[in-house]
Amino acid sequence: MANNPIIPNGPKPKSIFTTRNILLYGTLLIVAIYYILPLYVMIVTSLKGMPEIRLGNIFAPPLEVTFEPWVKAWSTACTGLNCDGLSRGFWNSVQILIPSVFLSIVIASVNGYALVNWKFKGSEIFFAVLLFGAFIPYQVMIYPIVILLREMGLMGSLWGLVLVHTVFGMPILTLLFRNYFSSVPEELFKAARIDGAGFWGIYFHIMLPMAIPIFVVAMILQVTGIWNDFLFGVIYTKPDIYPMTVQLNNIVNSVQGVKEYNVNMAATLLTGLVPLILYFVSGKLFVRGIAAGAVKG
Repeated sequence: MANNPIIPNGPKPKSIFTTRNILLYGTLLIVAIYYILPLYVMIVTSLKGMPEIRLGNIFAPPLEVTFEPWVKAWSTACTGLNCDGLSRGFWNSVQILIPSVFLSIVIASVNGYALVNWKFKGSEIFFAVLLFGAFIPYQVMIYPIVILLREMGLMGSLWGLVLVHTVFGMPILTLLFRNYFSSVPEELFKAARIDGAGFWGIYFHIMLPMAIPIFVVAMILQVTGIWNDFLFGVIYTKPDIYPMTVQLNNIVNSVQGVKEYNVNMAATLLTGLVPLILYFVSGKLFVRGIAAGAVKG
């Protein structure tokens, strides 16, 4: 008696090389190359000496790796009157970044929490003003802020720039926190009220532990915006306390001496390391925060 062949059940396996997959992954590959190629050029250029750079092949890997451009960019490159590299600007940026991020996120989180769960007279008007402030071009506010900081005695100081970043970060961060807290079940808030929890009790013991993802989103947005800022840094500070981005501009656009492209590339990479590391460390929480309510209306 002949054996009957076994016919597998289920749908026929689909080919990987379909038109859709080729277009999708081909597009992703092109976009990835578009963004990675400049970074590759910067890295290999920063590891070459000037004689090798003058050969003209910017895509070739370094024949002899040298870290001298990195050392010079950090410690001896001239950024104006000072020739101590980016090290001074780095610590200035850190002193600006930490209080600006902390103050703006703390104040905005309380604002968003209050606007959702503790309605007060004029709350909608207050939120509308904040929302309007998120879309005002920075250039419109430059001169009024100069006058304000001058009258407060903060013009040309680190704390003046901290105040500017804190104020300008509040509207969009308040919107993020408000949208996130509005996705929290209202029954949870009411149950806490019944149990006797007050404004701060609910904030610290219920809302705060649940809001870690959106805090990470806010932190990444603020760190990226503040660390990469050039306009406010060059206007509201002075040469001794310029942030890193202003010093980078002075190095790259220097018209004295020979253009040291390897030093310029190394200085650019050093300036961008902080936001880059932050994205790598907290990328998953950033996606969670966005998906959990950061863009909900």
